[in-house]
Amino acid sequence: MKKNKFTILAIDDSKMILSVIKAVLKNASYAAIETCDLGREALSKCMLNEYDLIIVDYVMPEMDGITFVRHLRTVENYDRVPIIMVTSDVKRQVRIDALAAGVTDFLNKPFDPQELQARVANIIALNVAQRKAARIQSAVSSEAELAAKNIMLREKEMIWCLALAMDLRDGHAGDHISRMARVSRCLAKGLGLTEEHCQLIFLAAPLHDVGKLEVHESIIGNPGKLTDRETQEMRLHAAYGERILGTGQSDLLRIAAMIAGGHHEKWDGSGYPAGLSGEAIPIEARIAAVADVVDALCAERPYKPAWPFEQAYAEIVAGSGSHFDPACVKVFQRHKSEIRLIIGGTGPRDGLHPDAQAATAKARGTEVHVETTV
Repeated sequence: MKKNKFTILAIDDSKMILSVIKAVLKNASYAAIETCDLGREALSKCMLNEYDLIIVDYVMPEMDGITFVRHLRTVENYDRVPIIMVTSDVKRQVRIDALAAGVTDFLNKPFDPQELQARVANIIALNVAQRKAARIQSAVSSEAELAAKNIMLREKEMIWCLALAMDLRDGHAGDHISRMARVSRCLAKGLGLTEEHCQLIFLAAPLHDVGKLEVHESIIGNPGKLTDRETQEMRLHAAYGERILGTGQSDLLRIAAMIAGGHHEKWDGSGYPAGLSGEAIPIEARIAAVADVVDALCAERPYKPAWPFEQAYAEIVAGSGSHFDPACVKVFQRHKSEIRLIIGGTGPRDGLHPDAQAATAKARGTEVHVETTV
């Protein structure tokens, strides 16, 4: 429930002192004052209500003021509430213990009414300023968060549009990048990566072949067997992709660059473009390699028929430790049923990511040659 004014709880075993405190502060229109004469009862009240200021006596029966403060600081929402301790004890150690427990300020007993008014007014003014600052900070944070979300959304849209353009150039109409991205996310989750990391891999994976934009059209569109020179040129697409994406500063583009540059590397070091092996290959690229190959094997191409999923599954398993990271293959095996559904789909456009659906609905092209990923 929203409060209309600053609320104060005064705690003292002397009902006379409580009456004086109420009388001194009663003319403060900005404050509502409640009282309590036992520490345990006061704790119960604090658990049910949120007070903006606590005024507590040091010497009380059953539970002294310092013990009360220690308990209060463990109550939800009372870690920062200001506390004034009223005490006639001026011993240094008492005050040190009180400050260590969480007391904010002290008022000597017997207290001066004007001093009490002044201390309470100062604390209220500080509290109001802190709340205003917190509201401003919250508003700024919300605006910053919204701006960051908008930037991420635009980044996602640009990535899917660019990836779709590449997939259409290869004659896949967007299906390959969508399935490959979903399989990549499945493998990433199975490896225990964080949800944020899995999502970044899902968004970055569609750009794995972006480097083919720099490969000559005659090679991309060649439906026959490539010559040795054409094969070497085609293989440069991995390095091209890493170069295209490598200038990006965001985590998304950084991961996309690693996937583009490393998804044709092999666990045993026989891949390209750098001949990396084992864990020298970024984990994102190792994941994408499995996802890219299984979908490529199960897809029909002008130069090959589609493989049955079981045959493609066996090929991935056989490549463990040579082509693929054994850990990735183990996850692939554990999630076989889920990956089969992704690769098989439940309809012609069912597996397509929403960011690509609108463009893909209008896109229809002829099949063209792409380099097989195996």
